[in-house]
Amino acid sequence: MKFTHRADGFVCPVGSASPKPMNRRTVSTFVICLLLLALAACTPPEDSTTLIVSLVVDGRERTYPQSVSLTVGEFLSQTDIELGALDEVTPPLFSQIVDGMRITVVRVQQIEECSQNEIPYAERRILNEGLQPGEERVAQPGQNGIEELCNRITIRDGQRMEAAPIRSTVIRAAQDAVIYIGPTGQLDPVQIEGTLYYLSNKNLWMMRGSSVNKRPLTTTGDIEGRVLSIASDGQRILFTRETDEAELATSFNRLWMLANTDARSEPVMLRPENILYADWVPGQENMISYSTGEITENAPGWQAYNDLWIARLDSISGELLNAREFVPRSTGWLYSWWGTVFTWSPLGDQLAWVRADSMGLIDLANGQFETLLTYPVFSTRQPWSWRADVSWSGDSSLVLTTVHGQPIGSEPAETSPVFHVAAAASDGSFAADVVRNAGIWSKPRYSPVQADGNMSIAYLRARDIANSISASAEYDLVVADSDGSNARVIYPPPDQPGLTADKPFFAWSPTGRQIALIYGGNLWVVDVQSGIAHALTLDRAASNPIWTQ
Repeated sequence: MKFTHRADGFVCPVGSASPKPMNRRTVSTFVICLLLLALAACTPPEDSTTLIVSLVVDGRERTYPQSVSLTVGEFLSQTDIELGALDEVTPPLFSQIVDGMRITVVRVQQIEECSQNEIPYAERRILNEGLQPGEERVAQPGQNGIEELCNRITIRDGQRMEAAPIRSTVIRAAQDAVIYIGPTGQLDPVQIEGTLYYLSNKNLWMMRGSSVNKRPLTTTGDIEGRVLSIASDGQRILFTRETDEAELATSFNRLWMLANTDARSEPVMLRPENILYADWVPGQENMISYSTGEITENAPGWQAYNDLWIARLDSISGELLNAREFVPRSTGWLYSWWGTVFTWSPLGDQLAWVRADSMGLIDLANGQFETLLTYPVFSTRQPWSWRADVSWSGDSSLVLTTVHGQPIGSEPAETSPVFHVAAAASDGSFAADVVRNAGIWSKPRYSPVQADGNMSIAYLRARDIANSISASAEYDLVVADSDGSNARVIYPPPDQPGLTADKPFFAWSPTGRQIALIYGGNLWVVDVQSGIAHALTLDRAASNPIWTQ
C-alpha cells in the first residue's frame, strides 16, 4: 500500500490493486484520514461573488463593488459619508445591502426666516355729545403696529420647500384712530335736580341743572367702572382706571381722584392698585376705604384679599396718610376669590358687608363680622360670583338688598332662579322679604326721605323670573312703598323692550322725584309720579349714573 503524507502530519493510504491487512495503528490513521476528507467535502467553497452598490449623494452617483455583506449604515460609514441630523437615507440605515442596490442620501437643512409687517390700525367713530351736530374731532391718532412673522424653511438638496409658520410676535400693537362725532339728532332740554354724573365711552361726564349743561370730566377713555364714588360735597370723585400694557403683568387697575369738578382740575393718581372696592367714608373729612386683591392668570383675572383699608387722603397730592388695615386678609370661605362687597351707611357709623351666601354688618369697635341675612349660595357655573347690592335708609336704620331664594322645583338650591328683595333692621331686630321673585339684578334702592317724611323703594323686576340671570334678560323699573306694597311699573311702557340686565343701573334724584336709568345704552330720566321719561344722551354708551345735590 502506498501512503500520502498530509500537511497536518497524518499519513493516509492511497488506493492499490490488492489491499493488504493493516495493523491497528494503520487502521486508526486510515479512519482519521477518511473523517478529514469527509469534513473537507462538507465545507462550502469560498464565495467570491462581488456585490455592486450605487450611491447617490451630494449631486453625484457612484458605483462601489462590495464583497462583504453590510447594512446601509455600515456601508455609508465605510465610504466616509457623514450624515447630518436631518438627512434622509433610502433605504433605511438598518437595511442589508444587496446586489444592484441604489442608496440615496438627501441632504436636508432647516432655517428660520423672519420678516416684519405692518398691522393696519382701525378707525373708531364715537358719538360725543360735547360736540356740535356733525362736528368731528380726532381724539387719538391712528398708528400702524408692527408684527414679526417667522417661518421655518426646509431645504432638500439645495431646493427650498414651502415655508411653515412657527411664530408671530406683535412688536408694537396698532393704535386705533378714535374720532369723536357730534350727534346729529336733537334732544329736548330737560330740567334735572342737582348734579348727575355718569360714564360714557369709559369717560366721566357731569350734567348740572339741565340736560344741555353737560361736559366730560375725563377724555382718556380708560375708566373701568368698578369704582365710581362721589364725596358728600359733590366735588371729589374716586374712580378706577385700567392700567397700561406695561403694568398689566402686576396690576389690573389703579385708584384715581378728581379733586374739583368745577375747577376742571386734572385727575390725581393715588397709591393703591388692584382695587376691588373703594368709597368715601361719610362724615369724615378726606377719609376713604378700599379693598384689594392680586392679579392672576385665571378667570376672572384677580384673587380678592377681602381686606379693608381706611386712610386719610391728601386732597392735593393724593398721598395716603395713616393708612390702617381695618379688616385683615381672609380666604377659604365660599367663593372668596371674587371678594367682599362693603357699603357705608349715610352717617358713616355702620358698614355693611356682602358675601356669596350672606350679608351683615361689621362691628366698627372690634372689626367683627355680624350676620343679618343668610341665603343659599348661587352657583353661576361661570368664572364670576354673584354679590348683592346694599342700600341704606336715610337714617341708617334699615338695609335693603337682594337674597337668593329656595328652589321652586327639583333643581338644586345653588341653581334656584328665585331672588327676593329683603329688608333688615341694622340692629338685627327683624328681617323680611318685601318683594318676592324680583330677579337676580333687582338692585333695590331706598329713596331719599321725602317732604312728607315717607320713603319709597325702587327696584328692577325681571319679566321672566326663570331667566333673570341672562345678559339679555329684560327688567321693568318698579317703585313701591318701603314695605313693598303699592308697587307700580314706571318704565318702560309694557309694549316696549325692557331694561337689559347687562346695564342694570339707576339712581334716585336728591328729592326722590326723578330716577335716572340706562335704557338702550343711553341715559334717561323718568318722573316718578307721571312716568314721563326723557332721553339725556344719544351715544348709546352710558352707564353708572350717580345723582348728588
